[in-house]
Order: sequence, then structure tokens, then C-alpha cells
Amino acid sequence: MFTLVALGMFFSRTSAQEKTPPPLVAVPAVDLQRYSGTWYEIARLPNRFQANCAGDVTATYTIDGDGYIVVNRCRNEKSEIVEATGRARRASPDGPSSQLEVRFAPAVLSFLPFVWGKYWVIDLSPDYQYAVVGEPKREYLWVLSRSSTLPDTTLKNILSRVEQQGYDLRDLIYTKHSGAQ
Repeated sequence: MFTLVALGMFFSRTSAQEKTPPPLVAVPAVDLQRYSGTWYEIARLPNRFQANCAGDVTATYTIDGDGYIVVNRCRNEKSEIVEATGRARRASPDGPSSQLEVRFAPAVLSFLPFVWGKYWVIDLSPDYQYAVVGEPKREYLWVLSRSSTLPDTTLKNILSRVEQQGYDLRDLIYTKHSGAQ
């Protein structure tokens, strides 16, 4: 009986260790000037704040004195364009430019740490034509592109690297783009 209990503990510990992914790795640096502009969402993990987005999801970044102004847009089920404006900044003034944090709460609440969400660029093409954004707990993920589509091979390679970073992609949502935005 002791042997069975010991084996059970060993296998449960081993499987728990296998389920704990290594720390998320962001790209070394992002040229924030080149990152500016409009990105099309290609795919995302489900999240509550995009629950009503049916398609045509974009994010537009504009640099200002304190960081970025972020404007997220999507088309809802009624074909209406919904927009949210937020602010992005470096997570740490001395930290990497690839580790940002974003808030969509009013500026008056910006002193509260919990209104800021982690926004790490974890994959980025050398020509800034695609990017992948995630965060250390791996609850959120976005695959972004400068155009509304990516070649299948490119997307498969991106998703393979994302899985190597410990993301579970079973619930990945592929974004529909109508070209109407």
C-alpha cells in the first residue's frame, strides 16, 4: 500500500511540474516608434473584455509624452463598431521596452496597480509585420499583424513558438475581418 501511495505522489508531483510552464520570455526590445500604428488581431485567447467582439478587431498605438495611447476597436454582433481608449507605458522605467502595461480605466484611477494589465511582446518579426502579445500568467494572448491576414505557414510557426512558451491554444479564437473598418 505504501508503494502505491508513494508512486501516486511521485506521478502527481511530476505531472504538476510538467504543467508549470517556464517563465514567459519577452523579446529583448521593441522599437516603440516602429511598433506604433494599426495592428489587426489575427487570433486571441478568450477574455471577458472582448466577449462582444464578433470581428474586425484592431489596435492602434500612438506615442505621446507619457507612453502610448491605445485605441482598440471591434465589430460587435450588431455590426456596430465598439471602441475603447487606453494608455500603455513601460512596466518599469528601467525595464525592457517589450514589457509594457496597459490600462483602460479612467486616469484618476491610474495610481491603483490593479488597473494596469501586463502587456508583453513575446514574439515580433524583424520587419514589424507581426507581433504576439501575452502576459506571464498566460491568461491573455493576441496574435497581431499589420494586415488582416497572415500566410498559413507564418501563423503555424508563430503558434508553435507560442506553445513552446507554455500557452494552451485549444480555445484560440481566430478573428474574422470583413474589410469594413
